[in-house]
Amino acid sequence: MFLTKPLRLVLQSTTIVAILAACVGATILYAGVNESGGEFGVFGTPGTGLPGEFGVTYDFITESTVDTFVDTNQINFFRVTFLMERMCPLATGLGSTFNETYFSEYEDAINYITVTKGAYALIDPHNYMAGRVSSNSFVVSADSSFNRDTSTIPHIKSYLQLISSRFSDPSSQPNSGSIIGDTTDPNAATTEQFQEFWTELASRFVDNPQVVFGINNEPHDMATSLILQNDQAAINGIRSTGATQLILAPGNGFTGGHSWTQVTGANDDPSSEWLNQIVDPLNNTAIDIHEYLDEDFSGSHDTCTQPGPSNLAALTTWLQENNLKAVVSEFGGSNDPTCLELVPELINYLSENDVYIGWSAWAAGPFWGTNSPCCGPEVGSLEPGQLDEEGGPNGYTTVWQAVIQPNIDLSDLKRSGVSSLS
Repeated sequence: MFLTKPLRLVLQSTTIVAILAACVGATILYAGVNESGGEFGVFGTPGTGLPGEFGVTYDFITESTVDTFVDTNQINFFRVTFLMERMCPLATGLGSTFNETYFSEYEDAINYITVTKGAYALIDPHNYMAGRVSSNSFVVSADSSFNRDTSTIPHIKSYLQLISSRFSDPSSQPNSGSIIGDTTDPNAATTEQFQEFWTELASRFVDNPQVVFGINNEPHDMATSLILQNDQAAINGIRSTGATQLILAPGNGFTGGHSWTQVTGANDDPSSEWLNQIVDPLNNTAIDIHEYLDEDFSGSHDTCTQPGPSNLAALTTWLQENNLKAVVSEFGGSNDPTCLELVPELINYLSENDVYIGWSAWAAGPFWGTNSPCCGPEVGSLEPGQLDEEGGPNGYTTVWQAVIQPNIDLSDLKRSGVSSLS
């Protein structure tokens, strides 16, 4: 790509930062990328896209993409999204009855990452637990073209797949549906059903040591005490199967790191007041954090103005005080010079603080095409071999290779054994 003088200076400075960080000694065990696509194709008319058609309305990974990231980039971590309303048919609801076709397709993707390629896979029910978006905000087709209106969406990340863990029709998510565990809503799935779901899912991966269990994507606008209740139910279900692998537990406010100690939503308690009460008999649970660097932490803007180190300082102190670890399973930035400076600054902050054990950038995926998963409309995705909307190099070249890859200490990444905190 053509580098302007300001961009060359930014990249030179980030290289120096990477060298200094390496001298300090990184602590990151898991470094990788989100694979987004298993939750695509459910927008517009209620019922659209369920159960969907594999390879047409949804897909999980492109194997050649995983090959590139593992063999060339030598990363070890993939967060792979799926939709709970597809995994558990609406006819039976959330629980232990699965759509075996959908599960088999998902299992194939996870096994390719973990068994064939030897990397770690974070299982991600991309369902929020709550949300806010209108049903006509996006219309997704098989070729991934879509109509975008971000004006009314507070947390969009130029996002095709806004869905809710409220387990109902997902076409209007994450602004509709019933919150899991909400006893005032007769249509809501119960916390007990959520535990049954996780018991079943974990039992199917109990013998795969390189799986990580992500409880749910970005809860928000609900009682933080209920998030703790649902998190604990998932942990109890997972551990009841004999599964020993790492678990990631989210908090409130889209599990944002910057707001971890703050009131979010409609005066919902800070995550810091509740999430330190999680109990894992194996002490192998970390906190799941998302952190974007644009003005409102949404990941929807192409400039970065929010510095990760200062915004994560309170969370870092809380993790230290509570003897907990965290994984930043979503972050991102465009190829704007502001992001090319602040993204590596965030990565190196995580490496320099031993309470953080991993991260995954948002996002690659089979269906993004020239569209942007986050950070403005122009950067494109992190999918190798794709282009941006103007026909130029996408985010894999202009962001991943430019400022993410140089800041990974490959020698510290975990390459084998059961997923764990160490």
